[in-house]
Amino acid sequence: MSTEGLAAAQQKMADAGVAQTAIDVFTHYYGQLEEGVTGSIPEDTIEPYLDPPHLEDISIDPAHAKEVFDQLVIINLNGGLGTSMGMDKAKSLLPVRDGKTFLDIIVEQVLAARRGTFSRLPLIFMNSFRTRAETLEALEKYPDLRVGDLPLDFLQNKEPKLRADDLTPVEWPEDPDLEWCPPGHGDIYTALQTSGLLQQLLEQGFKYASVSNSDNLGAVPSPVIASWFASTGAPYAAELCRRTPADRKGGHLAVRKNDGRLILRDTAQTPPEEMDYFTDEHRHPFFHTNNLWFDLEKLDAVLKERNGVMGLPLIRNEKNVDPSDKASPEVYQIESAMGAAIEVFDGATAIVVGRDRFLPVKATSDLLLIRSDVYALDNRHALVQQVPDVPDVTLASAPYKLIDDFEPRFPHGIPSLKTARSLDVQGDWTFGADVTVYGDAVLGEEGGEVPGGARVGSVAAD
Repeated sequence: MSTEGLAAAQQKMADAGVAQTAIDVFTHYYGQLEEGVTGSIPEDTIEPYLDPPHLEDISIDPAHAKEVFDQLVIINLNGGLGTSMGMDKAKSLLPVRDGKTFLDIIVEQVLAARRGTFSRLPLIFMNSFRTRAETLEALEKYPDLRVGDLPLDFLQNKEPKLRADDLTPVEWPEDPDLEWCPPGHGDIYTALQTSGLLQQLLEQGFKYASVSNSDNLGAVPSPVIASWFASTGAPYAAELCRRTPADRKGGHLAVRKNDGRLILRDTAQTPPEEMDYFTDEHRHPFFHTNNLWFDLEKLDAVLKERNGVMGLPLIRNEKNVDPSDKASPEVYQIESAMGAAIEVFDGATAIVVGRDRFLPVKATSDLLLIRSDVYALDNRHALVQQVPDVPDVTLASAPYKLIDDFEPRFPHGIPSLKTARSLDVQGDWTFGADVTVYGDAVLGEEGGEVPGGARVGSVAAD
């Protein structure tokens, strides 16, 4: 192990006030990184996971669901900045519908679930050091959100980015904040423990946690899934969806041959020459939604047994210290995925849910759909699909990839997509008011303006 590089990183974390347990986790991964571990999971070491239970087949006792729901905490992962869409603030503060942000809708979903079930149902955000201040400021308009003395958030740990050439902490005086990164959402378990929140929840009678990403508005609080999870007695469960050709890049669960445990495999953990196996939606028919459920008591026991080091598989993320400057030094970010914890727990399980519980916004094409009339908010503040099939939307990269470029091209709002099968925007187009897309619509590379009131398409949708 590089004594100099590790010692410098450990000291940097200690000087920044990072908890010792988080430093221990970093040290664990640093050793793997120096040994050349990449977290690769070859196809011949796993079997496809083919027989999970389905939510549609589950029946519950409403009284049991109410009992479990009152022991549930909702945890929302809110550390992302939306950098892939050119944002430099919490992605959850992006307006989604009717002037409401992701954050607004998530809060309203939880408040509606409380009213409907008379449950405590605390909502707690895991923020990063880059999202905390603005998130807490945005939550000030919800004075009824806090439950007792529970906090509204806890802070994800941070760690130094490491130079790819010698594994020492990178220095970047132009913006010292860029010398740091969050350790992936697998840090949730360490952060729950080191923040003291896990113990506080247990002391106040909370037994279960439901976790999802802040850019997925589909993960509405569910008494049905809560009751199912509690009834299984499992320590941990993941929500899955059936794969389609559009989901080939999504991580999937598999059964590890050498011990029969469920594991999570992501794109970065698949050997490049075996990507055909990974992307085969028939071989691996379900993808992982990153909606998770776990038993807080059993999590506490595992963390104590392992001295806070869960030992999740390493993800070595290769980047530039300044993501916007490809000439800046190449670095490694040591990360782990929270879904990988499924292999840590004896008896972990999964359940296949409807696609309505997986509505992430990873690109502006997703945002266009979520803002369109393809969806509507119901009285649970859940996004409800208004058409049998969601149209396929493709937007040209340069004019639409970044949010500051995307917004001006829809100055009068998003066109109607309810009668569309697909929309392929190949050039730089600006849309007028009350545009309707129908059938299969293609807007060519020449670009221009789509006039107000226009109908764009080929053959009317069925």
